[in-house]
Amino acid sequence: MAASSVKHDVFQAIADPTRRKLLKLLSTQEMPVTAITEHFPISRTAVSKHLRVLSEAGLVKERKVGRETRYKLQPDPLAELKDWLQYFELFWENKLGALGRFLETDDADSENRK
Repeated sequence: MAASSVKHDVFQAIADPTRRKLLKLLSTQEMPVTAITEHFPISRTAVSKHLRVLSEAGLVKERKVGRETRYKLQPDPLAELKDWLQYFELFWENKLGALGRFLETDDADSENRK
């Protein structure tokens, strides 16, 4: 299978810190590649490659305006990520609760030793 036919999912798309920064940048406004590139220390070609991954994952939408292609955040696919993370939130809450109980017990033990 050729690399150009491989589609990226939301998890692959957000795995890269540059792509996460791109999403943040595009969350406030639609922008052309030239304007986007000014915000990154990488080439226009590299920015375009990152935008292609985000587009394949459905996270950005492209729109032609004359000879220029503009990009804008499409947040809907992030719901898949939110749903996946929500499952694990239960474990985080349990661990934080256990830590809180431990700290309260430790504080009470410290007070009793005084």
